[in-house]
Amino acid sequence: MKEIKNALLMFAVFTVILGIIYPVVITGISQVVFPYQANGDLITENEKVIGSELIGQNFTSPIYFHGRPSAIGYDSGISGGSNLGPTNQKLVDQIEERVQLIRIQESLSENSTVPADLVLSSGSGLEAYIFVDSARLQVPRIAKSRGVTETEIETIIENNIEDSCLGTGTPMVNVLKLNIALGNVRR
Repeated sequence: MKEIKNALLMFAVFTVILGIIYPVVITGISQVVFPYQANGDLITENEKVIGSELIGQNFTSPIYFHGRPSAIGYDSGISGGSNLGPTNQKLVDQIEERVQLIRIQESLSENSTVPADLVLSSGSGLEAYIFVDSARLQVPRIAKSRGVTETEIETIIENNIEDSCLGTGTPMVNVLKLNIALGNVRR
């Protein structure tokens, strides 16, 4: 009986320490030290949240940059890829369909290479970033749709390039940030 009593007491103590005190302390510290990150890297405009810097959104209009496709429909309540293997015919068909769509949208020739990040969804299905070359591929379409020069759109890309972690990878751009910056370009 004594062992059961000690076990229940330890269970209660550790539940309070690790289930209540520790999370409250860590949350409090993160809110003080890293408030932007602790609250989800939310981007606001006119005091209204328009998205998170970390979660991709589905932009389909020709006046905006398009991000990576999502296997989960950009549902931020869940996360995941398609779980289709590289030899799965359904995946092969999806990729070919996306390649053809991008060639049409971007006025590319039939033998033009399409960047992989514009046709392959990420493992989370919520990727907010694309490679700089993928953004540059979209410049003529966006400039034409907005009635501005390609140089103006290129400048937006250049001003939003972010180095990858520790500068070890390929530079990327955040699609939401690019599209917000497009709002400052006059049509």
